[in-house]
Amino acid sequence: MSDVRVGLVGYGTAGQVFHAPLIAATPGLRLASVVTRSPERAAEVAERYGAATVPSLDDVLGACDLVVIASPNRTHVPFATAALEAGLPVVVDKPLAADAAQAEELVRLARERGLMLTVFQNRRWDGDFLTLRRIAPDLGEVHRFESRFERWRPRPKGGWRETGGAEDLAGLLYDLGSHLVDQALQLFGPVESVYAEVLTRRAGVNADDDTFVALTHASGTRSHLWVSSVAADLGPRFRVLGSRGAYVKHGMDVQEEQLRAGLTPGSPGFGDDPEERWGVAGAGDELKPVPTERGDYAAFYRAVADGRTPVDPSGVVEALAVLEAARRSAETTQTVRLS
Repeated sequence: MSDVRVGLVGYGTAGQVFHAPLIAATPGLRLASVVTRSPERAAEVAERYGAATVPSLDDVLGACDLVVIASPNRTHVPFATAALEAGLPVVVDKPLAADAAQAEELVRLARERGLMLTVFQNRRWDGDFLTLRRIAPDLGEVHRFESRFERWRPRPKGGWRETGGAEDLAGLLYDLGSHLVDQALQLFGPVESVYAEVLTRRAGVNADDDTFVALTHASGTRSHLWVSSVAADLGPRFRVLGSRGAYVKHGMDVQEEQLRAGLTPGSPGFGDDPEERWGVAGAGDELKPVPTERGDYAAFYRAVADGRTPVDPSGVVEALAVLEAARRSAETTQTVRLS
């Protein structure tokens, strides 16, 4: 059988760093065309992947078998709708939509057309998250889950993610916050109530850059989630407290850093966390290093190539409902109940 021809819409950070390298490294997939209007990016696509570059989504709909949408957040729903209506399966970078209602409409359309719709929640394949999923039963009943994506970037980088408004789905809540909420739901299940502080700290930035979300799960677990660009001291990536023990992990998953450096899933050591960055687990003074599972973002596209849906979009609808509640909570300074 011939390879699946993939049309990638967008070659900014998401397309350039994540999607294009992972697609190109996946047997059974071929990066056939990329939507970009930048001459510099077009030259890179041609040199690195030998793919065609085109100016718009319409140019790829008739020339590919699968559409991957990695364009700015505000375009996700209209672009995914157009691709599904053209009869093509779709991968959408997170966030899938602005709210749960829009996401449900996309899920309904995909179901009616009998097409795959999936969302690139790649952080489900972070090595530290895979490790936590493996050892969570050893921790007993988890009563508090702390999760952070913190950075120290006092000077804004610019771009729509920082200068855009609510209509652009700019800011950290819908960016990295999408991953933290998704991971919390994967680990501890449905959420009953949400409290959030969604703040903008830096001059010249319109979108949130310092956000905290507290979730109360139906299971009883409390998740405390931080995303920040102004953290002068970085907290642990994970701090998980259970009835029998804890797991604490510092530092980010290595795969993004490796992809930015030009490595691919086939490179030696790809996804391997250095021993000095392993987390520890235990209780009191009895803490032991826990080897980090190998990170595996490539698993997402291996599933796509095999005709499987790696991320059920129905679960993403649930996460979007939580993000909506977080936004309402921040606006009203009140806890928002979901059930």
